[in-house]
Amino acid sequence: MKTSKTFTEEKPFIKVSSPDSNDEQNIILDSIADGVFTVDQDWRIMSFNRAAEKITGVPKDEAIGQLCKDVLKADICEKSCCLRATMKTGEPIVNKKVQIIDAEGRRFPISISTALLRDKKGVLLGAVETFRDISVEEDLRKAIMGKYYFSDIISKNHQMLQLFDILPDIADSASTVLIEGESGTGKELVARAIHNLSPRKRQPFIGVNCGALPDTLLESELFGYKAGAFTDAKKDKPGRFHLAENGSLFLDEIADITPAMQVKLLRVIQEKTFEPLGSTKSVEHNVRIIVATNKNLEELVRQEKFREDLFYRINVFKIKLPPLRERMEDIPLLCEHFINRFNTIQKKNITGISDDAMTVLMSYSYPGNIRELANIIERAFILCKNGLIEKKHLPESLFTAAEKNIDNDKGTSLKNLEKNCLLKALEQNGWNFPQTARQLGIHKSTLYRKIKSLHITLPG
Repeated sequence: MKTSKTFTEEKPFIKVSSPDSNDEQNIILDSIADGVFTVDQDWRIMSFNRAAEKITGVPKDEAIGQLCKDVLKADICEKSCCLRATMKTGEPIVNKKVQIIDAEGRRFPISISTALLRDKKGVLLGAVETFRDISVEEDLRKAIMGKYYFSDIISKNHQMLQLFDILPDIADSASTVLIEGESGTGKELVARAIHNLSPRKRQPFIGVNCGALPDTLLESELFGYKAGAFTDAKKDKPGRFHLAENGSLFLDEIADITPAMQVKLLRVIQEKTFEPLGSTKSVEHNVRIIVATNKNLEELVRQEKFREDLFYRINVFKIKLPPLRERMEDIPLLCEHFINRFNTIQKKNITGISDDAMTVLMSYSYPGNIRELANIIERAFILCKNGLIEKKHLPESLFTAAEKNIDNDKGTSLKNLEKNCLLKALEQNGWNFPQTARQLGIHKSTLYRKIKSLHITLPG
């Protein structure tokens, strides 16, 4: 088989030579480390090289003539076959990760690429697929990434890694936890992690946004009501405390509740009882309370806008989540996570982010934190059809905001954006090179090379 040099953007394909050269083709194919097979227009395998035999565990003689889905048994065969997509659109697919099952029933990942197969006259014969076993790469990636994943939280930031270490101990207790952090920093994820790691994990996790409801509605939401408590109360309704019994109750935006509601909540926490609206009897509860706020509660106490006694009741153990601008080393990790998520949801094959686009992302301050980064990647998916997310797929507002972080005399080139980002990381780490390299997720030698190429002047 000879690969033609004449690929077109519209209809990429591989040309095959005459039948007389089959022996030569087989020798060439068997010398390739990647698995290669071809199918006719009925999806039956026409050729199957030695590497394909080794990877799948299926002998060539058994594979020839079979439907490709019966040989590879990939997780995409029935619903989103890559060969079928290439035959339909004429477009190749490059390095798509899928799972296959070999002859011994072992499931493992491979990377596949597809193209059309035509003869010298351009007549469509079928399609060709190349694939390689990426088990080792995936195991290594998981081993590395596993250090930075905790429950559904992703981070390599030293503050977050310290939190990962103590979260199991926090979860194992029954104490009230206060989570502080800006909007979009993942406070609910941390609350859920605490619940899922706790002895209460098989019981309900109930959340309520305290800032979204006025007092009357919040009280009935938290404590429930009895029939006849007010005009529209036709029957009893259980509140969130009742629904969370033996589990965890997450009270978000706790700083926004009124002084009157603060008094009621204090009593519920102190006495471990509550009264549904319209009831004269107290109900005992066994609920682990986790609260969160995007405000500084200590400052609100000093301003007498939040009760001091309630603050001390909920501030048994405080977790402070850093904003994304203080954990910039997490941006590549988070981008990979969001790309994998949106690839699954939108059935696309976005492979990553270009260096130019990543430089811009690393130079932005993210007032909306992780939630804003997720929205940026989701928007890029609308514009990017496949391959890498490029700079052109990012919103214009990102460039404007990123440029404000650079001194006017430094210009606005991508090189200067990268220099500015690197300077920030070095300053944050006290010019400690190994620590800065770890934060940025690069090798020390790469850091030295960048410092030199960007003409960064070292202090002292």
